[in-house]
Amino acid sequence: MTMSEQASYPVDETNRVKRRHDRGRYDHATVHALLDSAALGHVAYVIDGQPYCTPTLYWREGTTLYWHGSSASRMLRNLSEGEPACLTVAQLDSLVLARSGFHHSADYRAVMAFGHARLIEDQAEKAHALTMMVDRFFPGRTATLRPTTAQELKATAVVTMEIEKASAKIRSSGIVDDEEDYALPTYAERIPVRTVLGAPEPCSRLVAGTSRPATLASYSAGRLLEDALTDAYAMSYPAG
Repeated sequence: MTMSEQASYPVDETNRVKRRHDRGRYDHATVHALLDSAALGHVAYVIDGQPYCTPTLYWREGTTLYWHGSSASRMLRNLSEGEPACLTVAQLDSLVLARSGFHHSADYRAVMAFGHARLIEDQAEKAHALTMMVDRFFPGRTATLRPTTAQELKATAVVTMEIEKASAKIRSSGIVDDEEDYALPTYAERIPVRTVLGAPEPCSRLVAGTSRPATLASYSAGRLLEDALTDAYAMSYPAG
């Protein structure tokens, strides 16, 4: 086991799982695996006392998170100078129908990551981030694209946040009823939920002879999206 696999985020009242603490995980390996298997996160922050929560694509490098948006974005303007923020990610694994309303539930995997977000001003750092904004999901793709224009660079902002604290919460127990309720003639079941990729749909205006890159092989019909994203991350960040 590597040092990174053994490492854990510090735990305090901010990130401690308070209800069903047995489902809580704080180790880097669990938290990072969940972050890397998803693409869409939700960033929570406060502007003038009003809470907001914005969906965004994000990616991870080590213990640092990145996300991007329009330079005119209210979220990015607010999170530009070390403001506190929380990024959350969740995977829904099943719907659970039990023998009582109280025990109806869902199996899930979720992460909350806390830190202080800042806008990337350094141009070299921003250029790297904008490359990985694409290559994290589609390894090596930026090198095949036309160069980004100065106007596109100006119109795009990138935020970075060191993960100061984080927690994962996982429920995978399926149907759990009170012991006496198992004798009831009530139907119960677990309904698995998966996000599965469909068949690729090439652009109708492709130049003749343009073929699909081999690096997109992970994104094939029938695969789980989380598996494809995990594979893409491993290709772009082989060191983890």
